[in-house]
Amino acid sequence: ADRFIKQYPNNPHVDYAYYLKGLANFNADIGMFGIAAGQDPTERDPKAAQDSFDAFKDLVTRFPGSKYAPDSKLRMQYLINSLAQYDIHVAGYYLRRGAHIAAVNRAKDVLTQFPNSTATQDALLILVQGYDAMGMKELRDDAQRVLDMNFPQHKSPPK
Repeated sequence: ADRFIKQYPNNPHVDYAYYLKGLANFNADIGMFGIAAGQDPTERDPKAAQDSFDAFKDLVTRFPGSKYAPDSKLRMQYLINSLAQYDIHVAGYYLRRGAHIAAVNRAKDVLTQFPNSTATQDALLILVQGYDAMGMKELRDDAQRVLDMNFPQHKSPPK
């Protein structure tokens, strides 16, 4: 796909090459055995997902009227959620290991880089837990207020 894009950048079907480039990396890192074993792709290295996202983003940006753009946008949203969930896995690991600053920083990254992802609630929970573990009560309370306001169905543990 890259070679075709380089050699024929003005081809009327170059949008398909971008689409194929995105599809090639979409679930590249999990493979058939991972799918059969039910492995969670958000626990794997996010390089292929990021490459796939970048290819779909190029397609949507360069060819917004392409017939592949709507599917690419859906796949991009899925990839955003996957990349955010990967960061949540890492932040949870940091939290379990007592690396509270690293956990809080990773959760903040999720909130800034992926603000509309499905991992927002988890990121806020990690912020609350991390700040609480570090004794930063004001920041913990702020994060808790944001969590309660945006996710009212969430039940906070008693303090």
